[in-house]
Amino acid sequence: MSHRFLLAIGSATLWVALPASAQAPAKAAAGKPWTQGRTPDGQPDLQGIWTNPTITPFERPVELAGKAYLTEQEAAEQEKRAAAQNSEDAPARPGDVGAYNRFWFDSGTKVVGTRQSSLVVDPPDGRVPVKPAAEAKRDYDSAHITDSYEYMSLWDRCITRGVPGAMFPAGYNNAYQIVQTPGYVVILSEMIHNTRVIPVDGRPHSNANIRLWDGDSRGHWEGQTLVVDTTNYNGKGWISTSAAGGRIKGIQQSEALHVVERFTRTDANTIRYEVTIDDPNVYTKPWKVLIPLTRDADYTIYEYACQEGNEAVGNILRGGRAHDQAAK
Repeated sequence: MSHRFLLAIGSATLWVALPASAQAPAKAAAGKPWTQGRTPDGQPDLQGIWTNPTITPFERPVELAGKAYLTEQEAAEQEKRAAAQNSEDAPARPGDVGAYNRFWFDSGTKVVGTRQSSLVVDPPDGRVPVKPAAEAKRDYDSAHITDSYEYMSLWDRCITRGVPGAMFPAGYNNAYQIVQTPGYVVILSEMIHNTRVIPVDGRPHSNANIRLWDGDSRGHWEGQTLVVDTTNYNGKGWISTSAAGGRIKGIQQSEALHVVERFTRTDANTIRYEVTIDDPNVYTKPWKVLIPLTRDADYTIYEYACQEGNEAVGNILRGGRAHDQAAK
């Protein structure tokens, strides 16, 4: 895994896409209701830096079966437990060299504002309808990561966290900068510094023969909502690369993947992000995730120069070959 923190400390290199004045949306006057602003070319204004760290689990835990929403007391109890767990580092397991301590993580301290019990909201049970074959492929890849780089995640290889995977909360670097220009919406994901340039000028998708890691995205407006339709995947990515995805980490995408994202700004500081994922080769039916994005005008995005993967991949494979040799 790679972190922006080490690079930022070592080189103090700051990357800024826009001056702060261009990022701050207009605020409603005191006593007046908030109204959706517009960009100079008339698009609903989604611009700014947005974050989504949360302790809400990706899938609904078994103990919360049948419970779509938490009560205020239950949410407070979850946040209290999370605070206690984050207050100190658990000792590494025997034979495990360990990882970064809690200081370097930024995985959130609160449940999402809706108090939904999982980020997955459809199916109603909050569980992703994964086919057994897809889970078997995930398990096989996990057991063979020391055999070849092809079994490792794209995040570990510093390629991409994918679409929509890059929008799912992880342990750190959960920030997104949205910039709008005439005919385009641009989303910079802090993690692996991916930039999605999304046309909103009505052009069709690229030829079906063109297959991409993050697919081919096209956007349009439905009232105040930005709808982004993504197809043309190359089938080599994962739907989730972070451990925060739980059992969904490592589930592979296929070329049939079709993703529809909806960005709706509901007030000055919140975007409702909703994504529907349909891949008949991997899931028994489409499923949906809902994640609020919160504007954070004080957040600074540093360059995420993903260098660790350049060393880690080789070291992992060398370790695998050493293990093979010892077995002989």
